[in-house]
Amino acid sequence: MREVRGQITGDLVISELYTLWGRLAGNVTVAAGGKFYLRGSVFGNLTVEADGRAHIFGNLQGRLIVMPGAKVIHGGIVGGDVINRGGRLYVEPSANTLGKVKAKEGETVFQREAPAKTPKRKPR
Repeated sequence: MREVRGQITGDLVISELYTLWGRLAGNVTVAAGGKFYLRGSVFGNLTVEADGRAHIFGNLQGRLIVMPGAKVIHGGIVGGDVINRGGRLYVEPSANTLGKVKAKEGETVFQREAPAKTPKRKPR
C-alpha cells in the first residue's frame, strides 16, 4: 500500500493499492490489480484498465475513461468527460462532472440521494 502526499510531476501507472492525497501533474493509468484512491488532485487524464479499480473523492481536471472490466466510483469532481467503454461506473450524488457522461458500453449507475425520512408521529 502506498500513500503519497505532496506534488508529483509526470505520468503514473498504478498496479497496487495507491492513495493520492497531494497533487499530480500528468496522466494516471490504473492497470490490472491496481486500486487508486484519489483524495487530492490530478491535472491530467485518468484511465482505468481491465481489473483496475478507482474511487474519486477529489479533483480530476481531465477525462475519466473506464475500460471493459474496470470499476470506478465517482464521488468527486471531474473537469472533462466521463467515458464508460465497458466497465462498471457508479456516480454518487456528491459527484460533479463538468463535461459529459458518455455511457458507450458497460454499466453506468447514477445513485440517488436517499429520501428524507419524516419523523413518525405518536398516536394520541
